[in-house]
Amino acid sequence: MAKAIMIQGTASNAGKSLLAAGLCRIFKQDGYKVAPFKSQNMALNSAITPDGLEMGRAQVMQAEAAGVAPDVRMNPILLKPTSDVGSQVIVNGIPRGTMKAGNYFQYKKNLIPDVMEAYSSLAEEYDIIVIEGAGSPAEINLKEDDLVNMGMARMAKAPVLLCGDIDRGGVFASLYGTVKLLDPDEQDLIKGLIINKFRGDVEILRPGLAQLEELAGKPVLGVVPMLEVDVDDEDSLSARLSKSGKVGLVDIAVIRLPRLSNFTDFNPLERMEEVSLRYVGSVGELGHPDLIILPGTKNTMDDLRWLRQSGLEGAILKHAAKGGAVVGICGGYQMLGNTVSDPDGVEGGGTLAGLGLLPAETVFQGEKTRTRVTGTFAQAEGIFAPLAGVAFEGYEIHMGRTESAAAPLVQFATQTGEEHTDGLSNRNVWGCYVHGIFDKAGVAEALVNALMKAKGLEGQAASVDWQEYAQRQYDKLADGLRASLDMERIYRILNGEE
Repeated sequence: MAKAIMIQGTASNAGKSLLAAGLCRIFKQDGYKVAPFKSQNMALNSAITPDGLEMGRAQVMQAEAAGVAPDVRMNPILLKPTSDVGSQVIVNGIPRGTMKAGNYFQYKKNLIPDVMEAYSSLAEEYDIIVIEGAGSPAEINLKEDDLVNMGMARMAKAPVLLCGDIDRGGVFASLYGTVKLLDPDEQDLIKGLIINKFRGDVEILRPGLAQLEELAGKPVLGVVPMLEVDVDDEDSLSARLSKSGKVGLVDIAVIRLPRLSNFTDFNPLERMEEVSLRYVGSVGELGHPDLIILPGTKNTMDDLRWLRQSGLEGAILKHAAKGGAVVGICGGYQMLGNTVSDPDGVEGGGTLAGLGLLPAETVFQGEKTRTRVTGTFAQAEGIFAPLAGVAFEGYEIHMGRTESAAAPLVQFATQTGEEHTDGLSNRNVWGCYVHGIFDKAGVAEALVNALMKAKGLEGQAASVDWQEYAQRQYDKLADGLRASLDMERIYRILNGEE
C-alpha cells in the first residue's frame, strides 16, 4: 500500500500544483513509483487520457513529472464551470450533467465512494501518492462532507504540508490563520509549513519564520523561491494570461474569452523566439496582430454574445476582411461558422449567428466527444497553405457537432483507429476541434513560418519538442525544490516518523 503526502494551500493559486509536481519528480528521481492525486479539481483546462477519459490538466502535468501515464483515477472528480453558479460535473472521466453550486454541495457526499475507490486502487499500484488539495482547508463554510482537503487527508491518512504564497502578501497571517481556523484533529494532520514564491534574501525572513513556528506550532520546511519553470498551468488564474510577453517578429493575439478553456493549447507558440503571444480582452488591447486566435470555451454561446457586446467581433471581422489571419480552436471554431444552435438547452438554448468566416453550422448535443487523435492537415488556403501535409497530434473534447459541405481542413485517426475529418479553411481563416494541435513541433513551425512569409520576413522559425522541453522543466523544478525544502525531514514525515 502506497505512502501518501498531501500539499494544501492557504488559497487558490498558492502554488500547490507546482509543489506537488516537484515532489512527484523528486520521488521519481529517488527511485519510487509515484502517482499524483486530486480528488476534486475545478478547472477549465482538461485533457484526454490514453483510454479516452477526461481529467484535469494539472494532474496530467503531474503524471508527466512522475514519469507515468495520466490516469483518470488521479482526478476522479472534475468540475468545469459553465457559468458563475454552475459547473459540468465529470466523474471518473465521464460527464454526469451540469449542476448549480448549491445542488453540487448537497450531492458531493455521494461521490466519496468514487473518490476512495480511485485512491485505493492507485495506492495498490504505487509506492507514493502525492495528493493535492483545492483552494484552502480553512473555507469553513465548505467543510461539511469535505472530500478534497482535510476530509481527503483523513480518508487517506496523509500528513499535510501547508503552503502559502508570499508574493501576494500576508503570508504569515494566512499560514497562521489557516492553521488556527482548523479543528484540533485537523491541525494535528499538518506536519509542516512551506512559504512559496519568495523573491529576495531569505535571511530577512528568519525572525518571522521563528515566530511563525512558535505561534502556529508547526515547523517551516522551506522557503521556495519564485522558480522560473515553464510547465502547463491549471486554470485562468495563471499569470501568463496577463503578463506582457517579449516582442517577437510575429504578433499573435489570443482572445481572452470570459470562459476561456485549454489555453495551454498556445504555450508551444509562446515559447518560440520569433513569437510574441498576447491574451487580449478588449478592442483597445487588440492592436494590429498578425494572427488572431479564438480559443476554446466552456460556453460558446455566452462567450459569443460577449464577443459581440465587447466590440471584438467587429474588430475580428475587420481584421479578416483586410486579409488578416484568424484561427479558431474548438469553441472558437464554432464561433467562426454561420450559426450556433442549441435545441436541447446544453448551453441555455436558442440559436445565434456566428462570425460567418467559415461555411459551417454547429448544433449542440448532450453527448460529449472525447478522444485523442493523430493526423495531418489535408489542405489549407492562402497564408496557411504551407500547413498542408503537416502532421499533428492532439485531442477532441467538445459537446457540439459542426457540419459543412466544404472540404475539411484535417484528417485523422482516433485512439480507437476510426478515421475522421474535421475543420475548415477559407483563405486566411481556419478552424478545427483539435486541442493541442500546436504541441508537435512541425505545426507550430509551419504556422509561424507562414506568418513570417506573409510579412515578407526571411528566416525559418524553430520550435522545441514539447516532451523533451517538459522533461527538462520538471528536472529544473525538482532541483529548485531540493535546494529550498528540507527533503530529509519531508521523507521522515512521509514515513510517519514525525
